[in-house]
Amino acid sequence: MAIALPTHAQWKLVWSDEFDTEGTPDPKNWTYEKGFARNQEAQWYQPENAYCRGGLLIIEARNEQKPNPSYQPGSSDWRTSRPTIEYTSASLITRGLHQWQYGRFEMRGRIDTRSGLWPAFWTLGVKGQWPDNGEIDIMEYYRGMLLANFAWGSGKQYKATWDDLRKPITEFEDPNWSQKFHVWRMDWDEKTIKIYVDDQLLNEVDLENTYNPDGEKNNPFRQPHYILLNLALGGMNGGDLADTELPSRFEVDYVRIYQKN
Repeated sequence: MAIALPTHAQWKLVWSDEFDTEGTPDPKNWTYEKGFARNQEAQWYQPENAYCRGGLLIIEARNEQKPNPSYQPGSSDWRTSRPTIEYTSASLITRGLHQWQYGRFEMRGRIDTRSGLWPAFWTLGVKGQWPDNGEIDIMEYYRGMLLANFAWGSGKQYKATWDDLRKPITEFEDPNWSQKFHVWRMDWDEKTIKIYVDDQLLNEVDLENTYNPDGEKNNPFRQPHYILLNLALGGMNGGDLADTELPSRFEVDYVRIYQKN
């Protein structure tokens, strides 16, 4: 299912995962988030929900009841107040293994666009606490919309400044859009970042406008970032899962990183 590499002379492939080896994802490329991660999401992340089959990375969300090992009776924290895990999924990350500053980041994948599902292909900066480290949402989907977002510091802890784009998938005017594979791309240099789907520009940001207001002229998009691939459920943004039959799959054909010669 691999696609021909771009022939543009200015780009050199510096890293990729084609997911051609059956079984577990390559441990030289990916580690995993574990447990309840963020956004009051419904899923418990575990490595077992990610596997390679038929040239694809498959991240699978499942109905899976098990005791929450972090449960604390009487807790008001959403991570520890739930006695039972109701859903599982996976989140793969390159943190500590691979990171890049500038380049073309591509992912060819197919996403399930039913209610309550929240797949994402995104990056975080290696230094700083969120959002001061910078977040780039190359592909994010929930509640009928594709998102292409940039987030950086606001001067308040855990509160981001956002430059976001939300595009209803109905605007593609293709009733079979969700059944097809699409290519998401980020082109990133020291001046701008642009996010595309199938060569259609979704959002762009001028990096002269993304400094954290910390008095140190710190720009989180002028540092290396690592990649995350995950399928979240419900939570603050994912929507209602009540009528969504699981399992659900986020299928990834490849992830490729190019840099200019």
